[in-house]
Amino acid sequence: MDNVGSGAGKVVVNRAMSLDGFIAGPGHTMSWIFEYMTAETFPDVMAATGAMLIGRDTYEVGKRMADQDTDTGYDGGARFVLTHEPPEEPDPAVTFLTCDVEEAVATARGAAGGKNLEILGADVAAQCLRRGLVDEILVYVLPLLLGDGVRFTPPGVGRIDLEPFSTIRSGAVTMLRFRVRKEGRPAGE
Repeated sequence: MDNVGSGAGKVVVNRAMSLDGFIAGPGHTMSWIFEYMTAETFPDVMAATGAMLIGRDTYEVGKRMADQDTDTGYDGGARFVLTHEPPEEPDPAVTFLTCDVEEAVATARGAAGGKNLEILGADVAAQCLRRGLVDEILVYVLPLLLGDGVRFTPPGVGRIDLEPFSTIRSGAVTMLRFRVRKEGRPAGE
């Protein structure tokens, strides 16, 4: 598999998605993902990840899932949450960042130790894509239709050209990998 575990330290948007394009169901539910995936589904992705930059909504969903004993078995290294308002009660397992997205990516990437920085959360990923900070997009396509929920990208991201470089299947899950084409894009698109 290209670039996995190469020490290149890529910025990777990592998403599980229903076939109809949703990364979370109504009410931001995500437990349906774990009907199909565990940390063992694609262990090389986890091994290549050194840190995660997460949006606040995704962090809150993950917290709710942990409270319900939904153990994903996924350890993506140091976790950073980009937010306008850190919670009143600190979480010792997470670093909350209130800076702009470029500084947040630089901080989290520095903590990744030469491994990949994984971007989770629709809004944070959209901000990173808009600013040209993403090297790759990794999508796990799951065999179901949700019909409603949180779309892969929010409106207003604009056109981003991708280059497919890998397709792998593990059980019922198909992983698609794309490089983000940065050359030839007008500034701000």
